[in-house]
Amino acid sequence: MANSSHLALQRRCHCQQDKMSILYHILNHKRHLHLPPCSCREKVALGSPFVAGRAASEVLLKTVNFIKNLPSFRGLSRGDQLLLLESCWAALFVLGLAQEGVDFEVVGPSKTSILKEILMRQRVEADGEERAGSQPTAAEVQRVKEFLAQCWNMDFSTKEYVYLKGVVLFSPDVSGLRCPQHILCLQQEAEQALMDHTQCMHQQDTRRYGQIKLSLASLRSISPDIVTQLFFRPLIGNVQMNALLVEMLSAS
Repeated sequence: MANSSHLALQRRCHCQQDKMSILYHILNHKRHLHLPPCSCREKVALGSPFVAGRAASEVLLKTVNFIKNLPSFRGLSRGDQLLLLESCWAALFVLGLAQEGVDFEVVGPSKTSILKEILMRQRVEADGEERAGSQPTAAEVQRVKEFLAQCWNMDFSTKEYVYLKGVVLFSPDVSGLRCPQHILCLQQEAEQALMDHTQCMHQQDTRRYGQIKLSLASLRSISPDIVTQLFFRPLIGNVQMNALLVEMLSAS
């Protein structure tokens, strides 16, 4: 289901187009095989950063509230809570985008010069040199788009989203946890609930549970840095996401 902040993606990476089309062969022939370089490596930014940023902020707030309201999460030590939050917030956020039906438009470098000048001017000291905050590439953003499409194509139910978030949140592999075995048990409970639900609600689709689990691999390939640079850096500048998340978690 799409909300009022839903923005259609109007620009696709060249290398994702159907290269078997008649148009492709005509253009390919006329250019004598001298094709432009693949645009997957070009830097991109949100086409409407404030509109999409507002939707992203709402999803982030809902994500943190979801975590805070889980009794099993509140029962963990403060240290384990923070480690889990810092480790999985980006994956949970992307799941939230899918659940809320939030899509977004991106634009390439030819259209981002003004945005970079106005929104992304920042100074970061690194080894004595100044550098601007990096932007994600089209290929990196495409991973997010593809995961969202997977969720929407499979039409995840509310319970499937909830159980998936539990599987992602309770990761016993996070370094430094005080109670990894207990967290493993919580993850296994979420996995079992997800499997029971899919088998009950989709008895004719025996592959659904496996497909959902496979989607987690693509979700985990999405870097938190990419999520930060794409959705939040234009709004909050160099504010550290971990510090912001801790503040949100501590808020009543």
